[in-house]
Amino acid sequence: MKEIDRFVQIKTNNLKPSKGKLLLSEPFMGDYYFGRAVILLAEHNKEGSFGIIMNKPVTAAFNEVLKNFPEFDAQIYLGGPVETNNLFYVHTVGDNLEGAVEIIEGLYWGGDIEALKEMILLGAIQPEDIRFYLGYSGWAANQLDGELKRNSWVITRSSKKKLLKLDPMTMWEKLLMQMGEEYKYWTKFPIDPGMN
Repeated sequence: MKEIDRFVQIKTNNLKPSKGKLLLSEPFMGDYYFGRAVILLAEHNKEGSFGIIMNKPVTAAFNEVLKNFPEFDAQIYLGGPVETNNLFYVHTVGDNLEGAVEIIEGLYWGGDIEALKEMILLGAIQPEDIRFYLGYSGWAANQLDGELKRNSWVITRSSKKKLLKLDPMTMWEKLLMQMGEEYKYWTKFPIDPGMN
């Protein structure tokens, strides 16, 4: 186990957390929400940080979970352990949805929910233009910085196109592979090292 600990601890990069960056969990994080998670940071400042887990799909159908929405064939994801009874969404329709905030170029957070329902009814938004999340991931002031110092996360960048096109089931691995040779090893570690 000492070899694994040494390997995980030397993995760092020079990126700092900020809006639009991705957090990739270290390979042995066994938490239900954060194990092999990819988190898109929607905000990071001196008060704290919040974002959504991009790669944890829910098995229930959209309209089974969101009964007050028009029929829509979209996937729902777990966004994190905070406010799991609330709905959050990221999308590519930008200013067409009043109140939306740009996270990275071409990818937006939130917006008027009644206007969104109308867009769905009118066919002005398609499932590939939006992702829905139950809950979000949040950190108090300096909490995320402490987790980064303990090597719980590695930071990377992505584009709107990549984030919405990558298969959620392989997103963590593919993003790590794109970070270079040293991170490819992370994908080889078993989820539970005790089972190896």
